[in-house]
Amino acid sequence: MADTNEFFSSYLPHKISKNTDLADTVDAIIQFDIDGAGTWTVDLKNNAEVRAGATEENDCVISCAKEDWENLLDNPSLGMMLFMQGKLKASNLALATKLQNILG
Repeated sequence: MADTNEFFSSYLPHKISKNTDLADTVDAIIQFDIDGAGTWTVDLKNNAEVRAGATEENDCVISCAKEDWENLLDNPSLGMMLFMQGKLKASNLALATKLQNILG
């Protein structure tokens, strides 16, 4: 099973550094509020970085429980189902659809 902390501290920063097109594709600051795990900011607009904590300058806030988030990391195709069940919330739906670029 995927680990939320490992995803934000290791996997995603590595992916961003290797895939320079990712920042251009997403071009947004997304805050992830994972209940039971923490809050992270993924800046794919200015600095192409992942940092712990919240930001006031976000384009989208994604919120989810840790268990559901880790299930989504293991199986990204669950995103729509979790969203429809109200278990995955996004403040900007258009940007949330770009999660596939981050998760995949």
